[in-house]
Amino acid sequence: MKIAVIGGSGLIGSRVVEILDAGGHEAVPHSRSTGLDLLTGRGLPEALAGADTVVNLTKPAAFDEASPVFFRKTMDNLLIGAEAAGVGHVVILSIVGVDLVPDLAYYRAKVLQEDILKAGPVPYSIVRSTQFFEFVDTVLSWTSDEHTVRLPATLVQPIAADDVARAVADVSVGAPLRGTRDIAGPEVFALDELGRITLAARGDHRVVVTDDGAGMYAAASGHALVAKDGAVVAPTGYREWLAR
Repeated sequence: MKIAVIGGSGLIGSRVVEILDAGGHEAVPHSRSTGLDLLTGRGLPEALAGADTVVNLTKPAAFDEASPVFFRKTMDNLLIGAEAAGVGHVVILSIVGVDLVPDLAYYRAKVLQEDILKAGPVPYSIVRSTQFFEFVDTVLSWTSDEHTVRLPATLVQPIAADDVARAVADVSVGAPLRGTRDIAGPEVFALDELGRITLAARGDHRVVVTDDGAGMYAAASGHALVAKDGAVVAPTGYREWLAR
């Protein structure tokens, strides 16, 4: 099977390509460095030529109010191109609970991306993932200084990027779901506690202060970012991943 992976040089995309190639498929990574600009459509016919499936892992440069424009343009271009090329399956990676946090512009933009795909002409699959382990340091950096890290007690269920990539690869070689598959890590944490675990494992002596107004994830409440019944639970635990 030939699979075009747009965003194939990124954190998830590079792993998806590696997994697919190891499974005997022809996974072709595409990005601006290979001549594909999904915002303008430049290079898209060449990228999709002969592809059975296309996996779209692109994201905007910033998670701000411009995000909806990015997803509208890129998804319109992708679906027009995929239909013209006879691609039989479009896969995107989204976020668990994305429709439950309307105060975040980026989350609203991802819902738009999903809706465009659902209404489009090509059979599709949506993989919704919880936050990646690899992104925790970035989350901590948003509201930290040399002495403290301020984090809300928002519940999260983080997952390893390797496990996300495996889930995306598995979906991409199967029949279109024409729906959504949720994936998550095996443990639920309060984000402030996750911060303490992370700092302790790295010998970082800064203090985590619980602040329910701090950072992007303060906008999520209750179990919005926790996987619901029926989700695929990945095997890798956070402390195990940190120990590596």
